[in-house]
Amino acid sequence: MQPRFNDAEVELLYRQHGKVLLLFARAIVGDKASAQDAVHQVFLKMLQSAKLHQIADVKAYLFASVRNAILNDSKVQQRNVTLAEESAWFEPPLRDYAAEQKLRRALCDLPEEQRQVVVLHLWGEFTLSQIASILEISANTAASRYRYALARLREAMCVKENTCAHPR
Repeated sequence: MQPRFNDAEVELLYRQHGKVLLLFARAIVGDKASAQDAVHQVFLKMLQSAKLHQIADVKAYLFASVRNAILNDSKVQQRNVTLAEESAWFEPPLRDYAAEQKLRRALCDLPEEQRQVVVLHLWGEFTLSQIASILEISANTAASRYRYALARLREAMCVKENTCAHPR
């Protein structure tokens, strides 16, 4: 039998990745309590599992496990949870609260598949190849979702210029 992770190792992994895992989980379920439950469920299983030392990329494993825990829970509950517009994605910046609100709304408006890729890439700091593995999609699909998401975010954040104001 393989040695298990000890409490200190699990605590270190939680301190290193817990906040981003929670952000990722909230991007999927939108509900803080459900997101916390999924993250805590994954770390609890780490304490109980004897097979984790065979994992090559523990960070990718954690994100995939959180995603799978959420998907399994949603299958059991047979319901969809929508992301509340006012729910916090990150700490509001001190200098431009209006832009942060605008970005939050733009993130909420993204299709779930694109939002997952953005959160994993920007906050989870995963490569598109790693994201493809976590989400069980091709690398090209991950890249496309990221590209489309950035275009939508850019469009939502940019101020539209009044074309009538420009002289011919």
